[in-house]
Amino acid sequence: MIFRSIRWRLQIWHGLMMVGVLIGFGVTAYQLERATRMHQVDQELEVRQKNLRQSLREGSREGPPDGPPGRRGDAPPPRHELHLPPHLSRYFSKENSPAYYGVTWTRDGQESGRSDTAPPDVPTPDGVRPEAGTITRTRGTVREAYSATPPGEVVLAGRSIAPELAALRGFALGLLAVGGGVLVIGLAGGWFLVSRVIRPIDAISDTAARIAAGNLSERIRTEEADSELGRLAAVLNRTFARLDDAFARQRQFTADASHELRTPVSVILSQTQATLARPRSPEEYRATLEACQRSAQRMRRLITSLLELARLDAGQDPMDRQKFDLSKIVADALELVGPLGEERSVRWTTELSAAPCTGDAEKITQVVTNLLTNAIHHNRDQGEVRVTVRAEEGGAVLTVADTGVGIAEADLPHVFRRFFRADKARSHGDGRTGLGLAICQAIVDAHQGRLSVTSRPGAGSTFTLRLPAA
Repeated sequence: MIFRSIRWRLQIWHGLMMVGVLIGFGVTAYQLERATRMHQVDQELEVRQKNLRQSLREGSREGPPDGPPGRRGDAPPPRHELHLPPHLSRYFSKENSPAYYGVTWTRDGQESGRSDTAPPDVPTPDGVRPEAGTITRTRGTVREAYSATPPGEVVLAGRSIAPELAALRGFALGLLAVGGGVLVIGLAGGWFLVSRVIRPIDAISDTAARIAAGNLSERIRTEEADSELGRLAAVLNRTFARLDDAFARQRQFTADASHELRTPVSVILSQTQATLARPRSPEEYRATLEACQRSAQRMRRLITSLLELARLDAGQDPMDRQKFDLSKIVADALELVGPLGEERSVRWTTELSAAPCTGDAEKITQVVTNLLTNAIHHNRDQGEVRVTVRAEEGGAVLTVADTGVGIAEADLPHVFRRFFRADKARSHGDGRTGLGLAICQAIVDAHQGRLSVTSRPGAGSTFTLRLPAA
């Protein structure tokens, strides 16, 4: 369960990173400190080793007590304690702390002298050549520096490095203590930061859970609007708002559809109940049947429109996309609705130019016919309808303007809403369902086009259809 939590995974990764960095820093700091201390010891040993070589050169020039000056015997000198000049004896004194010691060997590898502070188990260096310079080595708790003189003698100076090793152990313990403290503080700070980072995610989860439970008015509150999670919260809030609006429209649509269907059903039930209450004449039965037929036809138109909208919303109504001339579609639609305009003495003013576009010609014909029918239906008697088709960059444009009563400004944002009627007084008498413009809008959206309206009360309305050329 821990490894499935984002908080714990971030914390574990942060902890591992900190441990790796602290180990790397600690090892590097320890190695640098050790190298510095050993370098200081090596410098001290090199000075004493050089002084010891100088002492040997001065002693070799004096020669042995019983021999001629400057001449050495063939036999190797006997092993003896190193006798240094007074100005060098302090380097190898037992009272010196730390105690340094010196050991010399002949060119044949025989020990030729040692200081009284030298340990008894100093091994003879092997393969030392004069050109190799000073060589250092560590044996347990002692550090030694040795080199060869031109005649081949080996000179070694050394001392105990126990104080340095103890200091290094203390330094290592200090690094562990500091590293442990930094790790604890870092983990605590990391937990705090991770908790702050995860907090908006928890808020998003809690809000989404409440929304899923049915409270669609909930929104995510975040203090960091400019952060990545803040922008995510803003996107989700907009999504939730659209869902809330969609559910509200769905509820309204269901209520409107139920109301629209209830009216013809109520007419059918009332007509049949009244007719069956007592015997009727054939003429009365016929009138009842005709009323029921009109109500049934209204229900059929409504159900057909609802099914068409449902298919369009679900994307299940296939579009037969092909190139066509919008002006030809409009001309055919004008011929179709012409008799309806003649009934109300509507005058037509047309300006049709070639306007190629791409889409389902049958669906676009449905849209054009609906716009022309609305222009007649909502126009005044002996009014005028101006129809214009033109091509513009990227597509075709159709404009249908009438001289009717117009649409109130408050109603303009809702004219494409389902079951919306600006003229409430003419809701049912004309047999219209209030879904025509909603279907037109859905068809135009499926074509990636645009359908808009402008209007002034008392001056008429203008609907504009824009379709893409390809």
